[in-house]
Amino acid sequence: DVPGVLNADPKWFDETEKIEELSYHDAIELTYYGANVIHPKTIKPIQNKGIPLYVRSFLAPKEIGTVITNTKTPLPVASFIFKVNQVLISIFPKDFSFIIEENLSHIFSILHKNKVKVNTMLNSAISFSVSVDLDEEKLTQLIEDLSATFKVKYNKGLELVTIRYYNQQTIDRVTVNKDVLLEVKSRHTCQIVMKDKSLSQ
Repeated sequence: DVPGVLNADPKWFDETEKIEELSYHDAIELTYYGANVIHPKTIKPIQNKGIPLYVRSFLAPKEIGTVITNTKTPLPVASFIFKVNQVLISIFPKDFSFIIEENLSHIFSILHKNKVKVNTMLNSAISFSVSVDLDEEKLTQLIEDLSATFKVKYNKGLELVTIRYYNQQTIDRVTVNKDVLLEVKSRHTCQIVMKDKSLSQ
């Protein structure tokens, strides 16, 4: 029921734009971070065979939608993916030592055991932070398991926004009246975990 792949969910953004052409790589990135229009497992088989994928509306199938191809052209506009009901979990060694590979391996084994998917993460010298979807039952068990070895702090009621092809203007746009708790940047992608300032008071 969408005209193609949009650069944001209209539920969260007033002014969305349809993307005319999208690379397989960008499509995989967007679905990985939570874009809902395309199923993640759809992309790889057609990429392997170089088959274009056309995303059109069921309501207007003759209209031009979005074509996903092996184009090398980056997205013409920034894309925004929002996730609500996030929990930011910060993990510290109890002896204030450094977070080392052995710690990370143990943390990920606990996450895997509890079937908790990490949406974004940030590693510092003495802490490791992850943002995950809120599931009260899983969260309770996860915190209990982590607390056996580590000191754990967490914040609930957060939002995660992922911006593909970001700039400072796009970051400023989504962080108005927000307290930023975590920000992770790579060359093309920025992820921000934040909370409404009204909820922080």
